Amino acid sequence: MVEYEFWDLPISRSQSRQAVCRLLTDAAEFQGWELDRLRKDRSGQGTVRLRRKIIRMRATY
Repeated sequence: MVEYEFWDLPISRSQSRQAVCRLLTDAAEFQGWELDRLRKDRSGQGTVRLRRKIIRMRATY
């Protein structure tokens, strides 16, 4: 069974689309995160949920 860890990242209305895109690209490229969910409420505040796999090491003896 695959296990994931999640990171909820709040995005304000004042942040530019280019800045958010760069933040998400860096998180994906260098830290292994992938986009799980993108939500936006009525006030314009957004929440991005990123996820990545948890890799567990097993004993091999």
